[in-house]
Amino acid sequence: MPVSLLALAAGAFGIGTTEFIIMGLLTQVSQDLGISIPTAGTLISGYAFGVAIGAPVLTLATRHWPRKWLLLGLMLIFIAGNITAAMAPSYGWLMGARMLTSLTHGTFFGVGAVVATGLVAKDKQASAIALMFSGLTLATLLGVPAGTWIGQHFGWRMAFAAVAVIGVVALGILAAFVPSKLQQAAPAALRDELSILASTPLWLGLGMTVFGFGGVFALYTYVEPLLSQITQMGNTGVALSLLLFGAGSAVGNIAGGKLADRGVVRALWITLGALVAVLLAGRWAFGISAAVAMAYVTVLGVVAFATVAPMQMRVMQGVGSQGATLASSLNIAAFNLGNALGAWVGGSLIAGAGLLSIIWGAAALSAIGLVLVAMGQRRSPAAALQTA
Repeated sequence: MPVSLLALAAGAFGIGTTEFIIMGLLTQVSQDLGISIPTAGTLISGYAFGVAIGAPVLTLATRHWPRKWLLLGLMLIFIAGNITAAMAPSYGWLMGARMLTSLTHGTFFGVGAVVATGLVAKDKQASAIALMFSGLTLATLLGVPAGTWIGQHFGWRMAFAAVAVIGVVALGILAAFVPSKLQQAAPAALRDELSILASTPLWLGLGMTVFGFGGVFALYTYVEPLLSQITQMGNTGVALSLLLFGAGSAVGNIAGGKLADRGVVRALWITLGALVAVLLAGRWAFGISAAVAMAYVTVLGVVAFATVAPMQMRVMQGVGSQGATLASSLNIAAFNLGNALGAWVGGSLIAGAGLLSIIWGAAALSAIGLVLVAMGQRRSPAAALQTA
């Protein structure tokens, strides 16, 4: 794997950190800005909304740009957004800064995935995507806990300032190691680019992402109360469990890429099938012991992120090279919509039937993703044998 893939992973690390860091800072932000915690929580949904809007719009607006310079420009916006967040005097300013930063998210990952596949041989493309996304999993494992610690000891503004520093480092790495003359097909006419929106395989692939990954966040969003209230785990145990989830996600991300290199649709069947089974096992795992719950959360991280590379490759395969960048960016938006859908489904179930009811809702969402895999395979039986 070329070192330029590690440069893409460095950018992904910074973006992943800023996406999730707010979750550990909600109390501090609410107290400092004089807002309620639910209002502070809208900083999460606002970011997701920005990703969903920014991914297709910014990707289309910059489709003529050389990809290296586009990636560097996105990282500059990322740095500016986090500096603005660190200095935000009010909730409105902080929301604006978060949404500015979010605009870079979908396009960076979408364009980065296309760049990554162009840097390696065809039979290594899914692994290349997984290596880039390893920056996101490392953000979950290292970046977010470190940012939360900085926020707890030095204030939430310093946490965002630290993320801006990460952006500066990532900018330097990208500038140094991503090739200036990347192979890039001449952009199609805008009408031709938008024609992929009429593609049934594209929408099936996006649906697999929204529902398949939505099941993960239906459970993971509420894993802290599950561990503390059902498993009766203390703060230290909860923190260790979240660290283990991050470690599992890093392993699963790479494993999913290698599996998808051997066949994308087969990888989707295996990873989504395993995800549904593991989600269902949560009904049993949280109630046994702390050790079992920790092991369960680790395995959940593995199977959850093993789905990422196959999902991304499936969407890109479904539209061909001319629409790959837009499709790739749309799938990043789909991951964020899945996060929002999962959190909403989980919260609704908790309100109506209690904590453990989210197990069934999470498994049902990911099972819908499996149904969409079957529908896509029925439309194109040869896809089952298609490699990345």
